[in-house]
Amino acid sequence: MHNMNLSPLISEEEIQKKVHNMGQTLTAKYKDQQIVAICVLKGSFMFYSDLIRAIDTDVICEYMAVSSYGNSSQSSGEVKINLDLTGTIRDRHVLLIEDIVDTGLTLNFLKNHLAMRGPRSVATAALLLKPGALKVDCAVDHVGFEISNDFVVGYGLDYQGYFRNLPYIAQVQSLS
Repeated sequence: MHNMNLSPLISEEEIQKKVHNMGQTLTAKYKDQQIVAICVLKGSFMFYSDLIRAIDTDVICEYMAVSSYGNSSQSSGEVKINLDLTGTIRDRHVLLIEDIVDTGLTLNFLKNHLAMRGPRSVATAALLLKPGALKVDCAVDHVGFEISNDFVVGYGLDYQGYFRNLPYIAQVQSLS
C-alpha cells in the first residue's frame, strides 16, 4: 500500500488538542454521572481511547462493530452489525463515539438501534464530519473537525486495513 499518494490534512498535535477540548466539554456535560462510552469499531479505536481518557467521570466501555464500506472507499449505504454490545444501556447515559460521519446513514442507524434499548440519553461524538457527503439529516452532538468530501486515512481510519496506525489524518490524493 506504499504506492498511495497521501497528503497530511490534520496533524497529530491538532487532533490531540481537539480531543482534549472535547474531553473537557464532555466532562462538564456528565459531571458526577456515569456514562457508557461505545466505540464503533474498527475506525474509532484511536479516537475512542484518547477521548475516554480525556473525560473525567465514570466511564463504562462498550464496543460495537458495524460495516458499510467493505473493501471500498465509498459507503455502500447498507449497515451491518458485526459485533453488538455485551452490557445493558437501559436507563444509562450513552456516548456513541464514531471516527467519521459522511453519509450519516451509519450513525442514524446506530442511534435508532440504541434508542430501542431504553437509554436515559444518547449523545454522539465524531472526530470527523463530512457535511458535503451527508445523504440524510444526521445530528452529531460533538464534532472534532469538519472536512471536505475527500477520502482520508490515519488515526484509526483505513483503506483496506492499511494506514490505521498513522498518528495524523491524511487525505488520499490517488489510489494506484
